[in-house]
Amino acid sequence: MKITRRNVLAGTAGIAAGAALGGRFGIGNAFAQAAEPTFTPEAGASLRVLRWVPFVPAEEEAFLANTKAFTDATGVAVRIDKESWEDVRPKAAVAANVGSGPDIVMSWFDDPQQYPDKLLDLTDLGEYLGARDGGWYPGLEGYAKRDGKFIALPLCAIGNAICYRDSHMKAAGFSEFPKDTAGFLELCKALQAKGTPAGFPHGKAVGDGNNYAHWLLWSHGGKMVDESGTVTINSPETLAAIQYAQELYKTFIPGTESWLDVNNNRAFLAGQVSLTANGVSMYYAAMKDPALAELAADMRSVNLPIGPVGESVELHQASTMSVFSHTQYPEAAKAYLKFIYGNDQMNAWVQGANAYCCQPLRAYESNPVWTANPIHEPYSRASASLRPNGYAGPLGSASAGAMADYVLVDMFAEAVTGQRSPEDAMRNAERRASRYYR
Repeated sequence: MKITRRNVLAGTAGIAAGAALGGRFGIGNAFAQAAEPTFTPEAGASLRVLRWVPFVPAEEEAFLANTKAFTDATGVAVRIDKESWEDVRPKAAVAANVGSGPDIVMSWFDDPQQYPDKLLDLTDLGEYLGARDGGWYPGLEGYAKRDGKFIALPLCAIGNAICYRDSHMKAAGFSEFPKDTAGFLELCKALQAKGTPAGFPHGKAVGDGNNYAHWLLWSHGGKMVDESGTVTINSPETLAAIQYAQELYKTFIPGTESWLDVNNNRAFLAGQVSLTANGVSMYYAAMKDPALAELAADMRSVNLPIGPVGESVELHQASTMSVFSHTQYPEAAKAYLKFIYGNDQMNAWVQGANAYCCQPLRAYESNPVWTANPIHEPYSRASASLRPNGYAGPLGSASAGAMADYVLVDMFAEAVTGQRSPEDAMRNAERRASRYYR
Protein backbone atom coordinates (compact mmCIF):
# COMPACT_ATOMS: atom_id res chain seq x y z
CA MET A 1 0.00 0.00 0.00
CA LYS A 2 1.35 3.38 -1.01
CA ILE A 3 1.63 5.88 1.84
CA THR A 4 -0.27 9.03 0.97
CA ARG A 5 -1.43 12.16 2.73
CA ARG A 6 -4.92 10.75 3.00
CA ASN A 7 -4.06 7.42 4.61
CA VAL A 8 -1.47 8.94 6.91
CA LEU A 9 -4.01 11.38 8.32
CA ALA A 10 -6.71 8.75 8.54
CA GLY A 11 -4.42 6.23 10.13
CA THR A 12 -5.09 3.49 7.60
CA ALA A 13 -1.43 3.28 6.61
CA GLY A 14 -0.55 2.13 10.11
CA ILE A 15 -3.36 -0.42 10.10
CA ALA A 16 -2.26 -1.84 6.78
CA ALA A 17 1.35 -1.91 7.93
CA GLY A 18 0.43 -3.72 11.12
CA ALA A 19 -1.49 -6.37 9.25
CA ALA A 20 1.42 -6.91 6.90
CA LEU A 21 3.95 -7.10 9.70
CA GLY A 22 1.97 -9.52 11.83
CA GLY A 23 3.41 -12.54 10.07
CA ARG A 24 6.96 -11.28 9.92
CA PHE A 25 7.46 -9.72 13.33
CA GLY A 26 4.64 -11.08 15.45
CA ILE A 27 2.61 -7.85 15.66
CA GLY A 28 -1.03 -8.71 15.72
CA ASN A 29 -4.15 -6.70 14.98
CA ALA A 30 -4.57 -4.98 18.31
CA PHE A 31 -5.61 -1.73 16.67
CA ALA A 32 -9.25 -2.05 17.63
CA GLN A 33 -8.36 -2.08 21.32
CA ALA A 34 -8.02 1.69 21.56
CA ALA A 35 -9.56 4.66 19.85
CA GLU A 36 -7.21 5.92 17.17
CA PRO A 37 -6.48 9.64 17.37
CA THR A 38 -6.35 11.61 14.14
CA PHE A 39 -4.18 14.68 13.67
CA THR A 40 -4.51 17.08 10.73
CA PRO A 41 -1.39 19.20 10.12
CA GLU A 42 -1.96 22.92 10.03
CA ALA A 43 -1.77 24.68 6.67
CA GLY A 44 1.81 25.58 5.83
CA ALA A 45 3.18 23.59 8.77
CA SER A 46 6.87 22.84 9.13
CA LEU A 47 8.75 21.21 12.01
CA ARG A 48 12.19 21.23 13.64
CA VAL A 49 13.39 18.15 15.50
CA LEU A 50 16.35 18.30 17.89
CA ARG A 51 18.03 14.92 18.26
CA TRP A 52 21.28 13.46 19.48
CA VAL A 53 24.10 12.66 17.09
CA PRO A 54 23.74 9.00 16.12
CA PHE A 55 26.46 6.44 16.73
CA VAL A 56 25.03 3.93 14.25
CA PRO A 57 24.72 5.32 10.69
CA ALA A 58 21.94 2.91 9.73
CA GLU A 59 19.85 4.15 12.66
CA GLU A 60 20.05 7.70 11.36
CA GLU A 61 19.35 6.51 7.82
CA ALA A 62 16.17 4.76 8.97
CA PHE A 63 15.11 7.80 11.03
CA LEU A 64 15.65 10.15 8.10
CA ALA A 65 13.87 7.77 5.71
CA ASN A 66 10.85 7.68 8.02
CA THR A 67 10.91 11.46 8.26
CA LYS A 68 11.11 11.84 4.48
CA ALA A 69 8.19 9.43 4.04
CA PHE A 70 6.15 11.60 6.39
CA THR A 71 7.04 14.74 4.43
CA ASP A 72 6.26 13.04 1.13
CA ALA A 73 2.86 11.94 2.43
CA THR A 74 1.82 15.14 4.20
CA GLY A 75 3.79 17.99 2.64
CA VAL A 76 5.09 18.96 6.12
CA ALA A 77 8.79 19.78 5.91
CA VAL A 78 10.81 18.45 8.84
CA ARG A 79 14.25 19.81 9.66
CA ILE A 80 16.51 17.58 11.76
CA ASP A 81 19.05 19.34 14.01
CA LYS A 82 21.76 17.09 15.47
CA GLU A 83 23.71 17.84 18.62
CA SER A 84 26.11 15.86 20.77
CA TRP A 85 24.64 13.90 23.64
CA GLU A 86 26.04 16.40 26.11
CA ASP A 87 24.59 19.38 24.19
CA VAL A 88 21.05 18.12 23.58
CA ARG A 89 20.17 18.49 27.26
CA PRO A 90 21.07 22.19 27.74
CA LYS A 91 19.77 23.22 24.31
CA ALA A 92 16.42 21.55 24.99
CA ALA A 93 16.23 23.23 28.40
CA VAL A 94 16.93 26.63 26.84
CA ALA A 95 14.26 26.06 24.19
CA ALA A 96 11.75 25.14 26.88
CA ASN A 97 12.56 28.17 29.01
CA VAL A 98 12.63 30.81 26.26
CA GLY A 99 9.69 29.36 24.36
CA SER A 100 11.31 29.14 20.94
CA GLY A 101 13.49 26.83 18.90
CA PRO A 102 12.78 23.21 17.96
CA ASP A 103 9.25 21.85 18.01
CA ILE A 104 10.22 18.32 19.01
CA VAL A 105 13.14 17.02 21.04
CA MET A 106 14.67 13.56 21.35
CA SER A 107 15.87 13.88 24.93
CA TRP A 108 17.60 11.87 27.67
CA PHE A 109 16.37 10.03 30.76
CA ASP A 110 13.82 12.10 32.70
CA ASP A 111 14.78 15.44 31.13
CA PRO A 112 11.11 16.14 30.22
CA GLN A 113 10.41 16.13 33.96
CA GLN A 114 12.49 19.32 34.28
CA TYR A 115 10.00 21.37 32.26
CA PRO A 116 6.68 19.43 32.14
CA ASP A 117 4.59 22.61 31.87
CA LYS A 118 6.44 23.49 28.65
CA LEU A 119 5.40 20.31 26.85
CA LEU A 120 2.28 19.24 24.98
CA ASP A 121 0.05 16.60 26.51
CA LEU A 122 0.54 13.44 24.41
CA THR A 123 -1.75 11.20 26.45
CA ASP A 124 -4.12 10.39 23.60
CA LEU A 125 -1.25 9.20 21.43
CA GLY A 126 0.62 7.49 24.26
CA GLU A 127 -2.41 5.48 25.36
CA TYR A 128 -3.29 4.53 21.81
CA LEU A 129 0.20 3.28 20.97
CA GLY A 130 0.47 1.37 24.24
CA ALA A 131 -2.83 -0.41 23.63
CA ARG A 132 -1.96 -1.10 20.01
CA ASP A 133 1.50 -2.51 20.46
CA GLY A 134 1.51 -4.66 23.56
CA GLY A 135 2.20 -1.97 26.15
CA TRP A 136 5.11 0.29 27.06
CA TYR A 137 7.93 -1.07 29.20
CA PRO A 138 7.32 0.29 32.72
CA GLY A 139 10.76 1.86 33.20
CA LEU A 140 10.55 3.75 29.94
CA GLU A 141 6.94 4.73 30.51
CA GLY A 142 7.87 6.23 33.88
CA TYR A 143 10.29 8.63 32.22
CA ALA A 144 7.56 9.85 29.87
CA LYS A 145 4.65 10.36 32.30
CA ARG A 146 3.79 13.01 34.86
CA ASP A 147 0.73 12.84 37.09
CA GLY A 148 -0.67 10.04 34.95
CA LYS A 149 -0.29 11.95 31.67
CA PHE A 150 2.19 11.44 28.85
CA ILE A 151 4.39 14.52 28.59
CA ALA A 152 6.61 12.60 26.16
CA LEU A 153 6.64 9.30 24.28
CA PRO A 154 9.22 6.66 25.23
CA LEU A 155 11.51 6.12 22.28
CA CYS A 156 14.11 3.57 23.31
CA ALA A 157 16.53 2.22 25.82
CA ILE A 158 20.11 2.26 24.59
CA GLY A 159 21.47 -0.89 26.06
CA ASN A 160 24.62 -0.79 28.10
CA ALA A 161 26.80 -3.89 28.18
CA ILE A 162 30.40 -4.75 28.85
CA CYS A 163 32.38 -5.12 25.64
CA TYR A 164 35.65 -6.98 25.93
CA ARG A 165 38.42 -8.71 24.00
CA ASP A 166 37.90 -12.43 24.40
CA SER A 167 41.54 -13.31 23.70
CA HIS A 168 42.74 -10.78 26.26
CA MET A 169 40.38 -12.16 28.89
CA LYS A 170 41.72 -15.67 28.29
CA ALA A 171 45.33 -14.47 28.28
CA ALA A 172 44.63 -12.97 31.71
CA GLY A 173 43.72 -16.44 32.98
CA PHE A 174 39.91 -16.40 32.73
CA SER A 175 38.07 -18.99 30.66
CA GLU A 176 34.74 -17.21 31.01
CA PHE A 177 33.57 -13.78 32.05
CA PRO A 178 32.96 -13.37 35.81
CA LYS A 179 29.33 -13.04 36.82
CA ASP A 180 29.85 -11.14 40.10
CA THR A 181 31.58 -7.90 41.08
CA ALA A 182 34.28 -9.67 43.11
CA GLY A 183 35.32 -11.78 40.13
CA PHE A 184 35.09 -8.76 37.87
CA LEU A 185 37.59 -6.84 39.99
CA GLU A 186 39.98 -9.78 39.80
CA LEU A 187 39.65 -9.86 36.02
CA CYS A 188 40.41 -6.14 35.77
CA LYS A 189 43.49 -6.61 37.97
CA ALA A 190 44.67 -9.46 35.76
CA LEU A 191 44.08 -7.45 32.58
CA GLN A 192 46.12 -4.56 33.97
CA ALA A 193 48.96 -6.93 34.86
CA LYS A 194 48.98 -8.14 31.26
CA GLY A 195 49.12 -4.59 29.90
CA THR A 196 45.59 -4.78 28.54
CA PRO A 197 43.66 -2.66 31.07
CA ALA A 198 40.00 -1.79 31.44
CA GLY A 199 38.52 1.70 31.47
CA PHE A 200 35.20 3.21 32.53
CA PRO A 201 34.28 6.91 32.36
CA HIS A 202 34.34 8.99 35.52
CA GLY A 203 33.80 12.21 33.54
CA LYS A 204 30.52 13.97 32.82
CA ALA A 205 29.38 11.49 30.20
CA VAL A 206 25.60 11.68 29.84
CA GLY A 207 25.26 8.04 28.96
CA ASP A 208 28.27 5.93 29.85
CA GLY A 209 29.29 7.94 32.91
CA ASN A 210 25.81 7.78 34.40
CA ASN A 211 25.39 4.11 33.53
CA TYR A 212 28.63 3.20 35.28
CA ALA A 213 27.99 5.33 38.38
CA HIS A 214 24.47 4.04 38.90
CA TRP A 215 25.59 0.43 38.45
CA LEU A 216 28.33 0.94 41.05
CA LEU A 217 25.83 2.34 43.54
CA TRP A 218 22.92 -0.02 42.91
CA SER A 219 24.98 -3.20 42.69
CA HIS A 220 26.11 -2.61 46.28
CA GLY A 221 22.60 -1.86 47.52
CA GLY A 222 22.96 1.91 47.67
CA LYS A 223 20.42 4.43 46.43
CA MET A 224 20.25 8.19 46.25
CA VAL A 225 16.76 8.41 47.77
CA ASP A 226 14.18 6.13 49.35
CA GLU A 227 10.63 5.57 48.17
CA SER A 228 9.46 8.84 49.69
CA GLY A 229 12.19 10.88 48.02
CA THR A 230 14.25 11.32 51.21
CA VAL A 231 17.98 11.48 50.44
CA THR A 232 19.63 8.27 51.68
CA ILE A 233 22.89 8.27 49.76
CA ASN A 234 24.98 8.63 52.95
CA SER A 235 24.94 4.95 53.83
CA PRO A 236 27.21 1.95 54.43
CA GLU A 237 26.12 0.56 51.07
CA THR A 238 27.20 3.70 49.25
CA LEU A 239 30.53 3.68 51.09
CA ALA A 240 31.07 0.07 49.97
CA ALA A 241 30.31 1.08 46.38
CA ILE A 242 32.82 3.94 46.53
CA GLN A 243 35.51 1.71 47.99
CA TYR A 244 34.89 -0.85 45.25
CA ALA A 245 35.10 1.91 42.63
CA GLN A 246 38.45 2.99 44.05
CA GLU A 247 39.85 -0.49 43.60
CA LEU A 248 38.54 -0.75 40.04
CA TYR A 249 39.92 2.68 39.19
CA LYS A 250 43.42 1.51 40.10
CA THR A 251 43.24 -0.97 37.22
CA PHE A 252 42.07 1.58 34.62
CA ILE A 253 44.00 3.35 31.93
CA PRO A 254 44.93 6.88 33.12
CA GLY A 255 42.62 9.76 32.33
CA THR A 256 39.17 8.18 32.68
CA GLU A 257 38.12 10.98 35.04
CA SER A 258 37.86 13.29 32.01
CA TRP A 259 36.16 10.85 29.63
CA LEU A 260 32.96 11.86 27.88
CA ASP A 261 30.70 9.52 25.91
CA VAL A 262 33.06 9.29 22.93
CA ASN A 263 36.22 8.52 24.84
CA ASN A 264 35.75 4.94 25.96
CA ASN A 265 34.73 4.02 22.40
CA ARG A 266 37.89 5.60 21.03
CA ALA A 267 40.12 4.01 23.66
CA PHE A 268 38.74 0.53 22.98
CA LEU A 269 38.94 0.82 19.20
CA ALA A 270 42.47 2.21 19.46
CA GLY A 271 43.53 -0.81 21.50
CA GLN A 272 44.21 1.27 24.62
CA VAL A 273 41.70 -0.70 26.72
CA SER A 274 40.46 -4.26 26.42
CA LEU A 275 37.26 -3.85 28.39
CA THR A 276 34.66 -1.12 28.86
CA ALA A 277 30.88 -0.72 28.87
CA ASN A 278 29.16 0.70 25.84
CA GLY A 279 26.36 0.37 23.38
CA VAL A 280 26.59 -2.02 20.45
CA SER A 281 27.70 0.92 18.31
CA MET A 282 31.28 0.24 19.29
CA TYR A 283 31.12 -3.20 17.73
CA TYR A 284 29.78 -1.81 14.47
CA ALA A 285 32.40 0.90 14.40
CA ALA A 286 34.99 -1.87 14.45
CA MET A 287 33.12 -3.93 11.87
CA LYS A 288 33.10 -1.18 9.26
CA ASP A 289 36.85 -0.54 9.51
CA PRO A 290 38.93 -3.18 7.68
CA ALA A 291 41.90 -2.30 9.88
CA LEU A 292 39.89 -3.41 12.92
CA ALA A 293 38.65 -6.72 11.54
CA GLU A 294 40.72 -8.74 14.02
CA LEU A 295 39.46 -6.65 16.94
CA ALA A 296 35.83 -6.98 15.82
CA ALA A 297 36.12 -10.77 15.56
CA ASP A 298 37.57 -10.83 19.09
CA MET A 299 34.80 -8.72 20.68
CA ARG A 300 32.22 -10.16 23.02
CA SER A 301 29.41 -8.56 25.03
CA VAL A 302 27.88 -9.40 28.40
CA ASN A 303 25.61 -7.73 30.93
CA LEU A 304 27.29 -6.03 33.90
CA PRO A 305 28.21 -8.28 36.85
CA ILE A 306 25.92 -8.78 39.82
CA GLY A 307 27.05 -7.19 43.06
CA PRO A 308 26.25 -7.79 46.74
CA VAL A 309 22.65 -6.69 46.15
CA GLY A 310 22.16 -10.05 44.42
CA GLU A 311 20.37 -9.02 41.22
CA SER A 312 21.10 -7.35 37.91
CA VAL A 313 20.62 -3.59 38.32
CA GLU A 314 21.40 -1.39 35.35
CA LEU A 315 20.42 2.11 34.32
CA HIS A 316 20.77 2.07 30.53
CA GLN A 317 20.33 5.26 28.58
CA ALA A 318 16.73 6.13 27.86
CA SER A 319 15.44 8.51 25.21
CA THR A 320 12.02 10.10 24.75
CA MET A 321 10.25 12.24 22.16
CA SER A 322 8.42 15.31 23.40
CA VAL A 323 6.74 18.31 21.80
CA PHE A 324 7.27 21.81 23.14
CA SER A 325 4.09 23.74 23.82
CA HIS A 326 5.58 26.74 22.01
CA THR A 327 5.24 24.92 18.67
CA GLN A 328 3.08 26.73 16.13
CA TYR A 329 2.05 23.40 14.64
CA PRO A 330 0.91 21.03 17.40
CA GLU A 331 -1.25 18.93 15.10
CA ALA A 332 1.60 18.47 12.63
CA ALA A 333 3.95 17.52 15.47
CA LYS A 334 1.56 14.88 16.77
CA ALA A 335 0.95 13.59 13.24
CA TYR A 336 4.72 13.23 12.80
CA LEU A 337 5.09 11.27 16.03
CA LYS A 338 2.18 9.02 15.19
CA PHE A 339 3.73 8.32 11.80
CA ILE A 340 7.22 7.43 13.01
CA TYR A 341 5.68 5.14 15.65
CA GLY A 342 3.81 3.30 12.91
CA ASN A 343 4.64 -0.40 12.81
CA ASP A 344 6.48 -0.34 9.51
CA GLN A 345 8.48 2.72 10.50
CA MET A 346 9.34 1.56 14.01
CA ASN A 347 10.40 -1.89 12.86
CA ALA A 348 12.61 -0.38 10.17
CA TRP A 349 14.17 1.95 12.73
CA VAL A 350 14.81 -0.80 15.32
CA GLN A 351 16.38 -2.95 12.62
CA GLY A 352 18.45 -0.06 11.33
CA ALA A 353 19.79 0.61 14.82
CA ASN A 354 21.36 -2.89 14.84
CA ALA A 355 20.63 -3.51 18.56
CA TYR A 356 21.77 -0.02 19.56
CA CYS A 357 18.19 1.11 20.30
CA CYS A 358 15.94 -1.28 22.19
CA GLN A 359 12.27 -0.82 21.36
CA PRO A 360 9.85 1.06 23.68
CA LEU A 361 6.87 -1.22 23.07
CA ARG A 362 6.63 -4.97 23.68
CA ALA A 363 5.26 -5.75 20.21
CA TYR A 364 8.74 -5.29 18.75
CA GLU A 365 10.49 -7.91 20.89
CA SER A 366 10.29 -10.32 17.96
CA ASN A 367 12.11 -7.99 15.59
CA PRO A 368 14.75 -10.19 13.91
CA VAL A 369 17.55 -7.82 14.86
CA TRP A 370 17.76 -9.48 18.30
CA THR A 371 18.69 -12.88 16.89
CA ALA A 372 20.75 -11.66 13.95
CA ASN A 373 24.07 -11.68 15.85
CA PRO A 374 25.07 -13.20 19.23
CA ILE A 375 26.63 -9.88 20.28
CA HIS A 376 23.13 -8.33 20.23
CA GLU A 377 21.78 -10.62 22.92
CA PRO A 378 22.75 -8.63 26.08
CA TYR A 379 21.23 -5.51 24.52
CA SER A 380 17.87 -7.16 23.82
CA ARG A 381 16.86 -6.93 27.49
CA ALA A 382 17.60 -3.23 27.97
CA SER A 383 14.03 -1.89 27.89
CA ALA A 384 12.72 -4.65 30.15
CA SER A 385 15.57 -4.47 32.70
CA LEU A 386 15.93 -0.69 32.84
CA ARG A 387 15.84 0.84 36.33
CA PRO A 388 15.02 4.59 36.31
CA ASN A 389 17.70 6.96 37.55
CA GLY A 390 15.52 8.30 40.37
CA TYR A 391 15.35 4.91 42.09
CA ALA A 392 13.91 4.30 44.58
CA GLY A 393 12.01 7.58 44.70
CA PRO A 394 9.51 9.16 42.33
CA LEU A 395 10.58 10.58 39.01
CA GLY A 396 10.18 14.31 38.67
CA SER A 397 12.08 17.57 38.65
CA ALA A 398 14.26 16.43 41.57
CA SER A 399 15.49 13.23 39.92
CA ALA A 400 15.94 15.02 36.62
CA GLY A 401 17.88 17.86 38.22
CA ALA A 402 20.17 15.58 40.22
CA MET A 403 20.94 13.56 37.09
CA ALA A 404 21.58 16.67 34.98
CA ASP A 405 23.92 17.99 37.68
CA TYR A 406 25.95 14.74 37.70
CA VAL A 407 25.63 14.39 41.48
CA LEU A 408 26.29 10.65 41.47
CA VAL A 409 28.94 10.74 38.74
CA ASP A 410 30.88 13.42 40.60
CA MET A 411 30.70 11.54 43.90
CA PHE A 412 32.60 8.59 42.50
CA ALA A 413 35.00 10.78 40.51
CA GLU A 414 35.91 12.82 43.60
CA ALA A 415 36.66 9.69 45.59
CA VAL A 416 38.61 7.67 43.03
CA THR A 417 40.81 10.61 42.08
CA GLY A 418 41.53 11.54 45.69
CA GLN A 419 39.85 14.95 45.55
CA ARG A 420 37.80 13.91 48.57
CA SER A 421 37.81 11.00 50.96
CA PRO A 422 35.05 8.44 50.35
CA GLU A 423 33.18 9.78 53.35
CA ASP A 424 33.52 13.41 52.25
CA ALA A 425 32.51 12.56 48.68
CA MET A 426 29.42 10.83 50.01
CA ARG A 427 28.52 13.77 52.26
CA ASN A 428 29.02 16.19 49.38
CA ALA A 429 26.69 14.12 47.20
CA GLU A 430 24.17 14.11 50.04
CA ARG A 431 24.37 17.90 50.30
CA ARG A 432 23.99 18.39 46.53
CA ALA A 433 21.14 15.89 46.21
CA SER A 434 19.29 17.62 49.05
CA ARG A 435 19.15 20.80 46.95
CA TYR A 436 16.84 18.95 44.56
CA TYR A 437 14.98 16.68 46.96
CA ARG A 438 13.36 19.12 49.39
